[in-house]
Parts: sequence; structure tokens; C-alpha cells
Amino acid sequence: MSDSALNVDAWQEAWRDLGCAGSSESGFRDLVARYGEDHRKYHTTQHLAECLGLWRQTRPLASRPGEVAVALWFHDAVYDTQRQDNEERSADLARDAVTQAGVNASVGARIHELVMATRHDAVPVDADMRLLVDIDLAILGADPARFDEYETQVRDEYAWVPSILFRRTRRKILELFLERPRIYQTEHFFRAREPMARQNLQRSLGKLGG
Repeated sequence: MSDSALNVDAWQEAWRDLGCAGSSESGFRDLVARYGEDHRKYHTTQHLAECLGLWRQTRPLASRPGEVAVALWFHDAVYDTQRQDNEERSADLARDAVTQAGVNASVGARIHELVMATRHDAVPVDADMRLLVDIDLAILGADPARFDEYETQVRDEYAWVPSILFRRTRRKILELFLERPRIYQTEHFFRAREPMARQNLQRSLGKLGG
């Protein structure tokens, strides 16, 4: 997918859905620059654009579309493979931006919770969280060529991790996904991507070895 979904009009639309006039274009440029940091290989503008493209298709499923959209924009705003608090820092950044835009604090709190739901060990507790998380995890059910590209990108992001340790940790993560009764919590993504996700994950585990 191209970066066509990644544009200032989509950014402004998200803010209008929150009930405000919109955030500045400088805010948009700053966020896009974050996703363009040199150390990123998967959590890049490509990933963000893919998420926003899927959001265009599934927006009618959201209860509070503005909140889901803004959370999507910010969900990987902070990404450092050597830290364990990326989601929290991204969520804080989103909440600060909402506050600065003059939006009600309760909206900022909900957006913070939405971003925090993208932690792989988190349990989405409402429909909007489930939709957001499924969009973020859609890559697992991508066509095999895109999934293989994603796998390479993830390894490149963690190039500093020794191969043995990376394979062991990666295997554990993929096995946890496969152990779930459902990888995707919304009916839309379950029907569209669950079978392919399980095939991709099994194939990846085979490559990682024992």
C-alpha cells in the first residue's frame, strides 16, 4: 500500500471528529517525522499508512471515530526497541496533544487508553479498542509477500539483538498469538484475516526453527 492515506487532510479530519477545529499542520509534520526516524524499519510511515488505509474501510465500525483515528495516528509515535515503555510514552504524547487542542480531558483519557491497548499483552475491553488493535495487528494476516517483508523489517529493527536471543524471543511472541482462541477480536478482521494470519505465523515459526 502506498502512503496515500498519510496526508494532512486525514489528520485534520480526525481532529474535527473530536469536535475541534483541527490540530496544526506542524503537529502533523512532527508526527510523520517521528515515524520516519532512521532506526525504524517496520514501525514507519508505511505501517502508519497501512493502518490509516484500513481505518478508511472500517471507520463505520467505531463508536467514537475521532478517538480511534487520533489514537491510530499516535499509537507508535514513540518507538525505541531498547525501551519497554513505548506505548505509554506514545499514549502520553497523544493525551498532551488532545489537551493542547482544547479537547475535553475525558476524551484525552480515552485516547490514552486506546493507545495503551496496543500493547501485545493488553486485553481490549470495548469495541473501539478491539477495532484499533485489530488494525494494528492486520499485518499478521497480510498476503505472504507483505508478511515476509514485515518479518525482515522487524529483524532489521532489532539488528542489535543476537540471533539466538532474537529467534527465541520471536518464537515466544508468535506462539502466544497462535495460542489465542482468536487473533482478531472484531468479526470484520476475523473473517478477512484470521486464516492467513495463522498460516503466516506457522510458516514463520518453521523458519525460526526449534
